[in-house]
Amino acid sequence: MKWIYLLIAGVFEITWAVAMKMSNGFSVPLPSVITGIGYVASAIFLAIALRQLPLGAAYAMWTGMGIVGTTLLGVLLFHERLSVPQVICVILIVAGIAGLKLMAKE
Repeated sequence: MKWIYLLIAGVFEITWAVAMKMSNGFSVPLPSVITGIGYVASAIFLAIALRQLPLGAAYAMWTGMGIVGTTLLGVLLFHERLSVPQVICVILIVAGIAGLKLMAKE
């Protein structure tokens, strides 16, 4: 269950970041509210996951999920461009997340 909580925290991390972009500097009400709710929910689920997971690995995985998710949604929703070195770096982040999960001591 601890990994599910961490995954949920990561989804909310991505949600609030994308909503913040859509809020246009908090000038659009609905995305602004979603930003606040997502931010709080992300912190709550991370805190729950940290009851049983090591801080370093869990935090790295949480931020990594946020980086990868927001990068992908930036490309898909906002037509942001990635260079080849940026794609390679995102792939390395995914590899790092997978490595942390595989090496996690439960």
